[in-house]
Amino acid sequence: MSRDPAPPTPTLSQLRALIAVAQAGSFGEAAAELGVSQSSLSEAVGRLEAMTGRPLLRRTPGGTVATAAGERVLAHARAAVQAAGDVLLAAQDSGELSGTLRVAAYRSVATHLLPPALATFRRAHPGVRTVLLDGDTEETDAELALRTGRADAAVVVQGHTPGLHLTPLVYDEYLFVAPAARGDHPATLEELSGQTLFLPPGRDQCHRLVRQYLEREGVSLSGLTENPQDSVILSMVAHGLGVTILPRLALHPLPGGLVSLPLPGGLSRPLALAVLPWRAHLPLLRAFTDTLTRTLAARVPGGPPTPPPGAWPPALH
Repeated sequence: MSRDPAPPTPTLSQLRALIAVAQAGSFGEAAAELGVSQSSLSEAVGRLEAMTGRPLLRRTPGGTVATAAGERVLAHARAAVQAAGDVLLAAQDSGELSGTLRVAAYRSVATHLLPPALATFRRAHPGVRTVLLDGDTEETDAELALRTGRADAAVVVQGHTPGLHLTPLVYDEYLFVAPAARGDHPATLEELSGQTLFLPPGRDQCHRLVRQYLEREGVSLSGLTENPQDSVILSMVAHGLGVTILPRLALHPLPGGLVSLPLPGGLSRPLALAVLPWRAHLPLLRAFTDTLTRTLAARVPGGPPTPPPGAWPPALH
């Protein structure tokens, strides 16, 4: 009995080519990053498109982007390439780790929480190269970097990340920040709605959490002004141009000329380390998760604190 011929199967190099071009936005930049010729990259993507029977990329004035079919293929391509690398990672012994660990995190977390853990991890596992990715920008959003395979782990706000394996870390309280001349008497809702309020851009999760809090408390947003740089926001506030609400980690150390106070009713972001569920068992990720939680527990006796009021804001939409 004759057998039907096996369907063509994409190679890892073809999948890597598609991922590289989609991520770089052009064949030229992708070829330079991979260290191959542009023609070989075009040929690899062309063969993949021939197998699927439809275009996966299209050129636009802004660069090369994935088609609708390409977006669907990319999700599986990233998973396949990642799984191939995980074959080797899974075989490692926790005592002799090697490879690259990429962690995406908000700048405030990367500044104050991760360095001690990364230093401890490097001493214990010198064969692992660690890379810290900025999780505050649209291009390197922490959760997106994790889901698309650009990061192996990410610090995220727990409660807004379905489908991820989460390890709770700490609660980061949001504080009302005003000019020091205001004094340190408690902040009021009337004060929040009575002047210019500086916040990060609307795409930023910090903005969305604070906005939900303000809307829930009935605070007017008519004076809302957006700025992408925390340092600029704090300078504007110090000069009496308005007030802001930022996480405690983003305010440490608090610049001169400012006062920070708890919000009426309280608001916190519960931070967690996220990994893809099917990768949580990898020795490399287990070792880093253990190191991070132990380091934070040593800095906070008794472990993570009890969730404060407002620690679990409504789900983001």
